[in-house]
Amino acid sequence: MKISDIVYKTIDEVNQMPRFDMLEKPRKAPWYLQLLAWVLSFPETFATRAKIKKINMEGLTGPYLMLCNHNSFLDFKVATRAVFPRSSNYIVAIDGFINRETLLRNVGGIGKRKFISDTPIVRNIKYSLNELGQICQLYPEARYSLVGTTAILPDSLGKLVKLFKFPVVTLISHGHHLRQPVWNLHKRRVRTKTEMTQIINADEIVNLSVDEINKRILDAFQYDDYKYQLEDKIKIKYKNRAKNLHKILYKCPHCGMEFKIRSDGNKIWCENCHDTHEMDVYGQLKNQDKETIFPHIPDWYEWERQMMKEEILSGTYKVEMEVDVDSLPNSTGYYRLGRGILKHGAHGFDLMVKQEKATLHVKKQVTENYSLHVEYDYFGRGDGISFSTAKDTYYIYPVDQSYSVTKFHFAVEELYKLAIEQRNQTT
Repeated sequence: MKISDIVYKTIDEVNQMPRFDMLEKPRKAPWYLQLLAWVLSFPETFATRAKIKKINMEGLTGPYLMLCNHNSFLDFKVATRAVFPRSSNYIVAIDGFINRETLLRNVGGIGKRKFISDTPIVRNIKYSLNELGQICQLYPEARYSLVGTTAILPDSLGKLVKLFKFPVVTLISHGHHLRQPVWNLHKRRVRTKTEMTQIINADEIVNLSVDEINKRILDAFQYDDYKYQLEDKIKIKYKNRAKNLHKILYKCPHCGMEFKIRSDGNKIWCENCHDTHEMDVYGQLKNQDKETIFPHIPDWYEWERQMMKEEILSGTYKVEMEVDVDSLPNSTGYYRLGRGILKHGAHGFDLMVKQEKATLHVKKQVTENYSLHVEYDYFGRGDGISFSTAKDTYYIYPVDQSYSVTKFHFAVEELYKLAIEQRNQTT
């Protein structure tokens, strides 16, 4: 089945399908598949003139945990080159296994459902490190960065490091978002650079606290592709460089209207107040008629986050909408369950799909998701979000596509932060 195919199934039919096997142990790639991985990875890293700088890596060959930032598929190719001639196991979301589960498992892939805690993934990472003696690659941001800056990281990372007791290496790449932003997948000509750094050695783990480990990881994960572009004077002359930018910049900083922003070519504008910005070849925004409030794209993005937080604090944030719902029970593909109702607010997500003979009802409390996976024009299905249970992942597409799914992303993260803050104050 093609990923773009919409195949309808009843809730009962999906419930009877076998689930993705999370317990299957990871494998070490045989030499011929590892050779294929190198053949597929190296050409694009050379095309981007990728420079990999290794810091504090002397004598470290593995096994170790390698934490990589995540901006595009190029991340995997650079990571493959960075550990050459060693091989790795690596965590991959279940959607990455669609129609190629056997191959992906054979090259070392370990399946996971995004943004949920599960014990099988811990066992499989431990098996990779201890039994296979492999480097284990993790992408803790769990999805592509929406704006080429650091996405939220889970607090559980520090606990994992303490549990495994293996060195921690970070692989932070710059320019991958610029080359192929998640909101416009056309590849641009961009030179990239990467730092591969051992930030924690095995001897330090015993004495470092979980909080200290998390701080080292967070400090290492600071990056900003648009700052990198400006400082390194990287010109992107692609004529549609701003097309779809409104998918992440959905709120007008001049009139405050949401979902009236549009973009095409090298311009982004508000249909309500007609405020227009041009995106120059260095990724900077310039207002055509008025003062430029946010020349730096991530600043506009973070302002939207702050506006979302204020909406939550005022008690006015509440969403209820019609959505189309797909189920991803395993690697065979997505199955359309039909149309349902999605609610989101201070109590988390509430998803309901009613069929003639069965009803799907999924609730996700605020503290169950520290972040959210979003997709833009996903295989022709539209913009959507996804969240998971232990046995299924639901891809959810608003019927009204004018509503920006990026707002859901901000809402989930800010609701989570406030809930954790309130919980800590009461303990």
